[in-house]
Amino acid sequence: MREMTEKQLLRRENRLRAKEEKRLAEEAKAQKAAQEQKKLDEKYMGQALKLAKKAAELDEVPIGCVIVHEGKVIARGYNRRNTDKSTLAHAEIAAIRKASRKLSDWRLEECTLYVTLEPCQMCAGAIVQARTSRVVIGAMNPKAGCAGSIVNLLEMKEFNHRVDVTRGVLEEQCSQILKDFFAGLRKRVKEENTNEDKM
Repeated sequence: MREMTEKQLLRRENRLRAKEEKRLAEEAKAQKAAQEQKKLDEKYMGQALKLAKKAAELDEVPIGCVIVHEGKVIARGYNRRNTDKSTLAHAEIAAIRKASRKLSDWRLEECTLYVTLEPCQMCAGAIVQARTSRVVIGAMNPKAGCAGSIVNLLEMKEFNHRVDVTRGVLEEQCSQILKDFFAGLRKRVKEENTNEDKM
């Protein structure tokens, strides 16, 4: 086997260099896209957190949700179970209803749903049924979450639709609002019990 000439070696090195440069450019492009997506995810999760605060003002468990389509928020919802006296009054269900009306379709394809707390079985089922493309979750719910904590209804390969899921966006803030709410609730219950004992 004859040895490579200097020209052939140079061409080979140039091809390898060009291939490496292309790979690095694609990697940089992917990193930039991921950073831009992270900023958008944090922006919309911030809006969901504002809705969670609205729920807390009503003495509801603070959970908020926004749905985004083509770069615009098309629906908002927050937990109102006690206020509306309805099991169905979860943040995600309210937002899905509004989004469906806005799009005049039950399918939420090409929509991203942002929610401050991992969906329960009802909401996870509704998200799959609505054919939602993507879900972004703030805090996980180890006691009742159905997007990976207890079960993962959103990504089950057995279903005819699977959702792209991103977890842990503004996780600390989403967890803190819940911790603060439940700490306040425990304090109020303790004070009420103390007052009853005094009577």
